[in-house]
Amino acid sequence: MKGIMIQGTSSDVGKSMICTALCRILADEGRKVAPFKSQNMSNNSYVTVLGEEIGRAQGVQAEAAGIIATVDMNPILLKPESSMKSQVILFGKKTLVLDGMDYRQRFYENGKAAIAQALANLEKTFTHVVIEGAGSPAEVNLNDRDLVNMAVAEYADVPVILVADIERGGVFASIIGTLALVPNPERVKGLLINKFRGDIRLFEDGIRFLEEYTGLPVFGVIPYLPDHRIEQEDSLGVRELVRQTRENAVDVAVLKHPYLSNFTDLEPLFMEQDVALRWIEKVEEIGQPDILVIPGTKSTIADLRYWKQQGLAEKLQSLQHECWIVGLCGGYQMMGELLRDPSGFDGTAVDIEEGLGLIAGMETVFMEEKLVARRSGKVRFSGQEAAVEGYEIHAGRTAESSLPLIHFENGTEGYLSGKILGTHLHGFFAHAECRNAFLAPIRKSRNLPEPEAAVEVDRYGLWAEHVKAHIDWPAVRQLIEVFK
Repeated sequence: MKGIMIQGTSSDVGKSMICTALCRILADEGRKVAPFKSQNMSNNSYVTVLGEEIGRAQGVQAEAAGIIATVDMNPILLKPESSMKSQVILFGKKTLVLDGMDYRQRFYENGKAAIAQALANLEKTFTHVVIEGAGSPAEVNLNDRDLVNMAVAEYADVPVILVADIERGGVFASIIGTLALVPNPERVKGLLINKFRGDIRLFEDGIRFLEEYTGLPVFGVIPYLPDHRIEQEDSLGVRELVRQTRENAVDVAVLKHPYLSNFTDLEPLFMEQDVALRWIEKVEEIGQPDILVIPGTKSTIADLRYWKQQGLAEKLQSLQHECWIVGLCGGYQMMGELLRDPSGFDGTAVDIEEGLGLIAGMETVFMEEKLVARRSGKVRFSGQEAAVEGYEIHAGRTAESSLPLIHFENGTEGYLSGKILGTHLHGFFAHAECRNAFLAPIRKSRNLPEPEAAVEVDRYGLWAEHVKAHIDWPAVRQLIEVFK
């Protein structure tokens, strides 16, 4: 396969987003292109149509390319369970839980084989591949067993473009330092500067310096685009999901768990112009919101204990008739009466842990095998029925409620009573019909006008156009097509 690899000077420089744009640009030009990331570390996963887990970024990139995501696009997914251990998801299925040292010592050869197999599988269907690196390729303490950066560029035999984020400052040192430390720097064929703000003319001297000092072309300087509406996978992107509370907005307070996961569930709410989202790190910061969200977590019991120690259960008892309390996946499980994890599948072995007590009689039991599935159904808010779709990924099993939130063809899911809402369905707010039905009575109670009907926009196309307009696309295309 022909292809390109995007590496970065650090995490959150925009590698995933650049890859998303390149997938769309190549697809628009008629190439059969697939995204690829050999090893991803994220608790924001994507469920394929076959009920398998891959990194959310690769799912998004596949959507941008107009193809169905498969496990070959992200054969290794690491999902941190704590600061020391991670689940190893191999070709979409959980296989092991390892700490960092065990992973380096025990998994390396298996990882290389998985990467080779995945690339071979993709080559049967696709002519081009856009590969995403991870973090920085200059981590000298990790490069001897690299499974995600320059070693993968060697496996796939593709050129590398190095991306740097100018928004943070230090862009020159980050590029030059990376090139000084990265193995096989000759495979890097050009540079991209991302998230630029201001007058590009002020950076012309910087471009000349970089090209003269490194001997590499600067393929482009991409301006910061705040409202691209494309999900961010990296947890560093959490900080961007904040719009300050104001009088003419729905106030949404979100608990920021120590083991927060699937924060992308909140992005559709954030995109509503009359919704103000704020993160809560201490119970006393909650105040009197219109909506309090208890989001997903990778360690439900550990995060539950964190909040109970701060007095969250008592706070919720006083809030439950005043504002909506929404629990998503692990947050939903916390809202019940009891949680049981005698074997430690959630990461904390415990026979019985008291929940927050918002949903009487609800009990969650954690099991070794996760439930992973895509689902669609119907919900009803204030007499208005709406469609909803999303995916489930959870080890906890909770019995169907007598007051279900969602009705599927073959059952029900979640809980809805008064202003208490809970669901395991990730992406619950992503469907505009469901989101608007939920927000409508809240807007009415706040005397907020109904929003104008949303105009469907091609978010991937708009982002791709933005990137293409600010890079030397003919030069990048030439690099992809003639490298081999």
